[in-house]
Amino acid sequence: MKPERKRKILHGTQGYIDNADTLQAKEEQAREHDTGIEDEDREQSGQMDNEIVGMNMPGLAITDREIREARQIFEKYKQGRTNLEQRIVENENWYKLNHWRNFEKKVTNPNAIQSTSAWLFNSINNKHADFMDNYPSPNVLPKESSDEDAAKALTSIIPVILEDCDFEQVYSDNSTEKLKNGCGIYGVFFNPRKNRGLGDIDIKVIDILNIFWEPGKEYIQDSKNLFVLSMIDNDTLKGMYPELSEKIGKSETAEVKKYNYDDDVDTTDKSVIFDWYYKKYDGVKEVLHYVKFVDDHVLYASENDPEYKENGYYHHGQYPFVFDTLFKEKGTPCGFGYIDIMKSPQEYIDKLNQAILANAQWACRPRHFIRDNADINETEFTDLNKDFVHVAGSGMNLNESIKAIETVQLGGNYLNVLQMKIDELKETSGNRDFSQGATTAGVTAASAIAALQEAGSKTSRDMIKASYRSFTKICAMVIELIRQFYDEIRIFRIVGDNGETEYAEFNNAILKPQGMETQFGLELSEKEPTFDIKVKAQKNSPYAREAQNELAIQLYQMGFFNPELAPQALAVIEMMEFEGKEKVKELVMNNHQQMIMAQREMQMRQAQENLQNISADPMRTESQSTPQGGGTFWEEEDRLTKIREQSQSTTGVR
Repeated sequence: MKPERKRKILHGTQGYIDNADTLQAKEEQAREHDTGIEDEDREQSGQMDNEIVGMNMPGLAITDREIREARQIFEKYKQGRTNLEQRIVENENWYKLNHWRNFEKKVTNPNAIQSTSAWLFNSINNKHADFMDNYPSPNVLPKESSDEDAAKALTSIIPVILEDCDFEQVYSDNSTEKLKNGCGIYGVFFNPRKNRGLGDIDIKVIDILNIFWEPGKEYIQDSKNLFVLSMIDNDTLKGMYPELSEKIGKSETAEVKKYNYDDDVDTTDKSVIFDWYYKKYDGVKEVLHYVKFVDDHVLYASENDPEYKENGYYHHGQYPFVFDTLFKEKGTPCGFGYIDIMKSPQEYIDKLNQAILANAQWACRPRHFIRDNADINETEFTDLNKDFVHVAGSGMNLNESIKAIETVQLGGNYLNVLQMKIDELKETSGNRDFSQGATTAGVTAASAIAALQEAGSKTSRDMIKASYRSFTKICAMVIELIRQFYDEIRIFRIVGDNGETEYAEFNNAILKPQGMETQFGLELSEKEPTFDIKVKAQKNSPYAREAQNELAIQLYQMGFFNPELAPQALAVIEMMEFEGKEKVKELVMNNHQQMIMAQREMQMRQAQENLQNISADPMRTESQSTPQGGGTFWEEEDRLTKIREQSQSTTGVR
């Protein structure tokens, strides 16, 4: 009897391979593909191993033959990015100040000075600080009023998920990669082993040397196939897949471009694991499928799995990767970075420094020509602590035996050229002096320095906005993974509106498609909740915080929060543009409404007190209402009424 099918343990999360979990996954996969034949019969027929790893079974979509075809596609992709790989490796050398090995003309003199100034590194580091000053935070907005509760829940839950993924570190690492190489790559996966087997979302940094796409495609989602490579020890792999122990390492493994490591990295006893993603059109939409294989052997294939065969591995149908590009380049999703722009001036800065330092060494340490037959004690001559130098022989002309080597002093124009190259690098990168707090003569006020820093950071703001667009795509993928995998109720610790800690329960029930019915009660289609994602900076720059605080003080001093001036204040705020505008408007309106309610409450209290006074002492109230002319109030009113009637009858006016 076929056992009940369980959720797969082995999923396509980049680099997620675990011994016990993988063995359990293979056992489940073997049970799922059980065709009703008894285990003894299958062992006798020699098909047990093939069935466990999903190879060569009749009716399967992905077998060893498809893997060999995929390897051929991978080799074509790899050949198409040779120049990119070489550029990435060289950029890493520049970043680590090991760029002398990149120069076309190699230095043949081993004693030559190799000056390595860090102007390029400092520019990148300064830009990276701008990225971290503007760390993003999501705000999920509904597209329909019926989805407001779901949007509010996602706004509180997504930051918790990002924090669990250590996204701040991922964001920092990819920001560095973006500045260095022109592209930072995020992998957005569902890791089924997180949270003790419950599974959760995982966001990783993807090395650009380990991901391969179709050459010529500018957008990664347009690539027909996508390959992501990782390495694993052969012994570990054989322990996970004993049935492949005789096959692993026998065939030629893929070669991956390597960085110039400081350490000696040995990869002889390792195998390359392929994560292969591809899209298929089912007549309605594109479906994403995933295969994990080593050498030519299938480890897992979603198209062989009944659970994912119809809707794909990830239901959103997108490659689970987001490319955050710095400077776009035609024909590639990577672009180019600041090192590609700044390495030319940095090269000449270092070469000029090399020449200047070499000249300074020659000038600071005099050297001499000396004849072979000159009887001069060279040891004493080169020892600066010796006051006397002995010379053998008599009548010898020392001027003919030894001669000082004259060193040509460099003129100031060479130093000017060096400074010009440094200024060129600063201008090219937008990393001017005032962006780091330094100023020119005459600028000393703190507000003026802050204004110059803000004006000089416009290139950084442009790059950060591009990263925010990539962050929006990441959050959209996170929402789709929540919609697909969050079947069980999960508890999140969130921060409430007033800053207090709250514990919220959440699952994907409110994100599932809801039935839509016509007025006749016929269900025609399903409505799936959709959302807009707005990104704001969770951590603002010091200048932005200072400007925001100063604006709040000015609004207070001008009486914007005075309830009596609320209508005028709202009119002014409507014409202004600043962050948090809607919240300030709401606060002003609430103050005005509270004042109106307080006034009404006071009037009602006064009226109630008057009624209580009348009912308690009617005679006192009557005496208080008697006019000075005598008589009660009502008597005086009657008298005035009679006078008006007589006047009207006399004049004939009605």
